[in-house]
Amino acid sequence: MRRRAALWFWVFVGPFAFGLALFTYVPLLWSVALGFFDAHNTVTPTHFVGLDNYTAMLRDRAFVDSLKTFVVFTAFIVPVTYVFSLSLALMVNRLRAARAFFRSVFFLPAACSYVVAALIWKMSLFNGVRFGLANTVLGWFGGEPVAWLATTDPPWYWLVIVTVRLWLQAGFYMILFLAGLQRIDPALYEAAAVDGARPGWTVLRHITLPQLRATSAAVVLLLGVGAFQAFDEFYNLLSDARGYPPYARPPLVYLYYTALGQGQNLGLGSAGAVILALVIAVVTVGQARWLRLGRTDGDG
Repeated sequence: MRRRAALWFWVFVGPFAFGLALFTYVPLLWSVALGFFDAHNTVTPTHFVGLDNYTAMLRDRAFVDSLKTFVVFTAFIVPVTYVFSLSLALMVNRLRAARAFFRSVFFLPAACSYVVAALIWKMSLFNGVRFGLANTVLGWFGGEPVAWLATTDPPWYWLVIVTVRLWLQAGFYMILFLAGLQRIDPALYEAAAVDGARPGWTVLRHITLPQLRATSAAVVLLLGVGAFQAFDEFYNLLSDARGYPPYARPPLVYLYYTALGQGQNLGLGSAGAVILALVIAVVTVGQARWLRLGRTDGDG
């Protein structure tokens, strides 16, 4: 019986495990190895250069400046998405009718491709011509058309980038908050009402938010990781990343041009990818410890 159970286990798990190893782990390990070689226009290099690629990336001003985009983008998207998704969850949770309908409507954008959404934002909503939706609305109030994706000052393209990601991911995090809200014991709200607590900010601050601590920590952690991995919206909205200031070019876009651009320096690009992965890992672990993720209130 044990042999038969093991046989059926590998029958079902084996194809998935093989595909995961072949298409995920092997490329990851090979990418790490490429970082130690001079790999111009080849994935099978022979000239070992040690840590030269890593030191070159850390000395590259453009790469270091692109890392600052993490800070700027995260500072915008994490708090905005957190507040917006929590607000949606609170409103949907208070509904007595059509709750499933609104939950589905708000979640639907999460199923949309980032590439498709970026192109819609670029070509229909914020295309910079006076017939675009954003400029049409400005025209109703007497405003002049704005070149939303131009590199002029102020950098309006940040509004475009933040809004498209907000639209795409707010519904997903709303579902997480809804799950957390439904786990809160209604007796807590009844006791607060008996004690004279007014519905609104007082109840939200002293009951709802403390009960959502674990959910909030997970949401902030996921939002931070997602911000660090931003690529699609930057690449598709800012079509020529090389013509934009460094703070408009995240590391993934820079590494894309380094490894697959005109020079095709795969060794340098792989070294930058490893550095980026280490930065994400360190920030994520630090964020998880700061948010006390996985700990209960009784833990020290």
